[in-house]
Formats: sequence, structure tokens, C-alpha cells
Amino acid sequence: MTRMTRRGIGGAVIALLLAALVVPMLAHWQAPAMTPQAAFEAQREGVWIEGEGQVQRLLPDDDKGSRHQRFVLALRSGQTLLIAHNIDLAPRLDGLAREDTVRFRGEYVWNAKGGVVHWTHRDPRGERPGGWLEWHGRRYR
Repeated sequence: MTRMTRRGIGGAVIALLLAALVVPMLAHWQAPAMTPQAAFEAQREGVWIEGEGQVQRLLPDDDKGSRHQRFVLALRSGQTLLIAHNIDLAPRLDGLAREDTVRFRGEYVWNAKGGVVHWTHRDPRGERPGGWLEWHGRRYR
């Protein structure tokens, strides 16, 4: 084996070891979130947003497929968001009431009414960073 071949193999081994260490860390990396207003104005879909709002309306759970707790948040900007929180993967916000403040991080889907936020839970496969809801000092994911 030549000296050049040994260096090539050594470099490849080091690269594989570094990848084995770095890739698992990247699985939990959270992409920077857009503001809800920026996502709405740009009519974006599939982007992560973070924000805070007051519960404007409580809706019945969506029981088709995965169960989702649903409620509408009013943001300071005047925008409203439908939050669809998967309660098969994350705890329900029991006792949630109108005018409660909720912070959120989730994936945004644009619509003319203000948009929908889903993925407010951990990723059960550990492949995506997932999102969360914060209410009364507790994080639900």
C-alpha cells in the first residue's frame, strides 16, 4: 500500500467518524423560524414559525385520523392562526380557555384566514426537530 493510499483511507475513516458524531446532533437542530406575519405575507407553506397569541376560539377536536386539539389564536398583528395540536403524540392542553396566552413553534401552512400551524409536537421518528406549545409555564411536545 502506498503512502498516498494510506492517507486517503485515513482521511475517509476520519470523515466517517466525524459524520457519525455530527449527524445525530443535526437531527435535533432547529431551523430558524419565520415570524407568523412574514410567512402569511409571503404565502409560505412548510416553514417553521414561532410566536405567541391569545386563544380567540376553542374548536372541537379533529378525530379523523390522528386526533388533534384545535383552537384559534389571535396575534398582536391582528392575524389569526388555527393551531392543530396532535394529541396522539403530545399532551392535550387541558383547561385551555379563551384569552389564555399560548406560545408556539410549528410548521406553517398558508391560507387566506391567516394559516394553520401543525407539527406542534416532537417527531416520533427523531428525524425532524418538531415543535411545541407553551402554556402556563409548561412546554407541550
